[in-house]
Amino acid sequence: MIGICSYSGYIPRYRLNRGLIFGAMGWMNPATIALARGEKAVANFDEDSITLGVAAGNLALQNVERDTVEIVYFASTTLPYKERLNAGIMVPALGLKDQVRAADFTGSLKSATTALISALEGTKEGDSAKTLVTAADCRLGKPGSPQEMLFGDASAAVVVGSENVIAEYKGSYSVTYDFGDHYRGANSKYDDQWEDRWIRDLGIDQFIPEAVNGLLDKTGLQIGDFAKVIYPCIYPAARKGIAKKLGMTLEVDQDNLQGVVGETGSPHPLIMLAAALEEAKPGDRLMVVSFGSGCDAICFEVTDNIRKVAGTLSKTLAAKADLDNYNKMLVWRDVMPADFGKRKEVDHWTRYSALWRNRKLVLGLVGGKCTQCGTAQFPAMDICVNPACDATGTQEPYGFADKNGRIASFTADNLAASVDPPAMYGQVEFDGGGKFMFDFTDCKMDELKTEMAVTMSFRRKYFDANRDVSGYFWKAVPVKED
Repeated sequence: MIGICSYSGYIPRYRLNRGLIFGAMGWMNPATIALARGEKAVANFDEDSITLGVAAGNLALQNVERDTVEIVYFASTTLPYKERLNAGIMVPALGLKDQVRAADFTGSLKSATTALISALEGTKEGDSAKTLVTAADCRLGKPGSPQEMLFGDASAAVVVGSENVIAEYKGSYSVTYDFGDHYRGANSKYDDQWEDRWIRDLGIDQFIPEAVNGLLDKTGLQIGDFAKVIYPCIYPAARKGIAKKLGMTLEVDQDNLQGVVGETGSPHPLIMLAAALEEAKPGDRLMVVSFGSGCDAICFEVTDNIRKVAGTLSKTLAAKADLDNYNKMLVWRDVMPADFGKRKEVDHWTRYSALWRNRKLVLGLVGGKCTQCGTAQFPAMDICVNPACDATGTQEPYGFADKNGRIASFTADNLAASVDPPAMYGQVEFDGGGKFMFDFTDCKMDELKTEMAVTMSFRRKYFDANRDVSGYFWKAVPVKED
């Protein structure tokens, strides 16, 4: 049996009320008031598609032996790098071995489902090897545009294999068209699109039914055989039209999360799939359809193993905080310039030779553990940090990325250059040993206190604007008390 073995959805902490956007930019385009309901997910200043993908990937791998993962696919239309394997950056951050195949899927909003189909059709029956498919996007619409109202940031991941399958793969059907709906050139910052009627009437209304009917013919199933049909479409009237055209009841139409997350781009079909799997029962059939330069349609049947896997989407959806300042989002995304003071005028450039030598430490948060006394330390050194031991040459690799810790000390620095002042950092003591200084993120100054529990999160450490290069490291996220 081949299919999905684990899955996850990750929604960033911050949500922006669309009313704030309209209050700031509605004077330019009053018609956007029709889109000003609800809220959208906004990635933090230190998050991008890579860090979002790592977050979803780590959640999906919680119940999977990571040594069994041999392929990593990353789908995104907002890749930080054009000529550096983005999935390759994710491999050590996900705690995976170097001996894996990795690839980026991009160029289309259906890139995530295309990557998923590639993983499913490349899996062999009875093989213990698994493929991790991650997808993430942080798309930008111009200020005052409908896209700015509609777009949200998020990620999703699925693990594909032939063991402990929770949703069996039953087949797929694809169509590919060079249909100019959304487009963004190689050097463009913002998404652009053609007229809504064009997208609705000649795109969504034609391609999605074609892909769905093609899958039904291929599998010999009827639309009534499916518990949920999952497809991205931001137009309510068009969704009703598609349901009517396919003979599908509204109960079968999976909620697209537009009011609470937004249209997230390439990961959106997988995010909706994660929401459906959280409520699915054994025997349910699910159809996943993407849209963008054509369509992919995929059929799954849920197995009894679904009871053994807990979803993560609803938890990250609920763990939210309001982003109460629209301008803050513009500064975070480098849409609006701001003066950060002279301390910000530092040339952060990546020493790739040093990064190569320390790639496990920087990207994987791998330290050392003494084989003689069992003391964990970060970073690893030749001499054991335990004064009662002082053994030399006894360190073995020891990962801290999945370890919890406690805040030993902290400060909030209003003088340090920060995109989101004050800069917050301090010492973290890990459960099981090890201590190091980290930045704190996804929190406010008045929330920090000593002995507070923290988890580690892979984040963007800096952005080198002169060279268009992002540097990554790990930060500590305080665990909110219930």
